[in-house]
Amino acid sequence: MSSQVINADCFDYFDGLADDSFDAVITDPPYASGGLRAPARRVAPSKKYVMSNSSRVYPEFQNDGRDQRTHMLWSAEWMRRALRVVRPQGWLMVFTDWRQLPLTADAVQVAGWTWRGIVVWDKTEACRPSLGCFRNQQEYVVVATRGELGPEQEREVKACPAGVYREHLRQTEKLHMTGKPIGLMCHLMRVLRPGSKVLDPFAGSGTTGIAADLVGHHANCIELSPEYAKIARDRLALRGNTMPFKRDSSQLSLAI
Repeated sequence: MSSQVINADCFDYFDGLADDSFDAVITDPPYASGGLRAPARRVAPSKKYVMSNSSRVYPEFQNDGRDQRTHMLWSAEWMRRALRVVRPQGWLMVFTDWRQLPLTADAVQVAGWTWRGIVVWDKTEACRPSLGCFRNQQEYVVVATRGELGPEQEREVKACPAGVYREHLRQTEKLHMTGKPIGLMCHLMRVLRPGSKVLDPFAGSGTTGIAADLVGHHANCIELSPEYAKIARDRLALRGNTMPFKRDSSQLSLAI
């Protein structure tokens, strides 16, 4: 069964879900970041996340201009709802950047999840430079579970994936201004048991759904923006012809 895309507000969608109905929530929510001070964070995402010399135009997205306190409360609230719909011992994986990493880790624990650590996405030297300072070439995935992991996790999942994943985001693969590589999403799913059901409440251009289909899972992808929901549906419909992959001992990566 292939993954699906639902154009909806995730808070409304959570309310209609049964308890313990997913194995994992894997998502890349709005960061409400992109600036050192509040006025800079409140500008449109296209002004924060797209290089000024870029010729590509992406649809805007909502909920990225919150102040720190509001973003913390909002994050803890959707994470609390996610906890209810994930089975015991199931997973939460949430992307964030360096500015919001402390806040995101706190929200995960406030919502009742058991924090397991951080996976680092090394975007390589191809990322946007920061002259006169260290290059901000990494983003983070805060990883948590609903309670403790049982012995069946070791029996069903024979994997210990790397905690650092290094891959730049190819422009041909980027259909959202804050998009993530498909190979990275496949890598995160290596700790899931076979045939898992994944929920992505902030689906963007549908990368989680593409990855789930490629590695044998199923994803419900919830996206608030009608424009991005259409992009995600189109990607899922075309995935077989446009996303060739090769498998090696440690990850799935694009065969270019």
